[in-house]
Amino acid sequence: MAEPFFVPVTVRGYETDVQGHLNQSVYLQYAEHARWSVLEAAGIGQAELRARDAGPVVLETTIRYRRELRAGDEVEVTCAFLWGEGKTFRIEQTIRKTDGTVSAEITAVGGLMDLTERRLLPDARDAFTSLATAPDALGL
Repeated sequence: MAEPFFVPVTVRGYETDVQGHLNQSVYLQYAEHARWSVLEAAGIGQAELRARDAGPVVLETTIRYRRELRAGDEVEVTCAFLWGEGKTFRIEQTIRKTDGTVSAEITAVGGLMDLTERRLLPDARDAFTSLATAPDALGL
């Protein structure tokens, strides 16, 4: 089984709140960074998406906070796409300190939108497969 895709991130002081831990909205930024990074690893950049007149959209997000993060903490943000049939797919992500402590678990439902029609493409898996030069990065 392949190792899960991840990006390293160091928590910066300006991302913390008055309690000294990572502001809740920054978890979403870390997740977004990992999602774009795995798309890039698959050979799908913003230019390729724009040329296809398509863009990924998040339809739903759930965050389970497990342990706080503080400035200077080093984490890995994983990203795995789970494919079914049809317009949507799931994304599972974990934010984990380098010592293995899970700080947050994020699940999302996404789709790929036709930017002209403003509707989801009918088969997200097929669309991503046709765009990817390294589809294995996306589990395709």
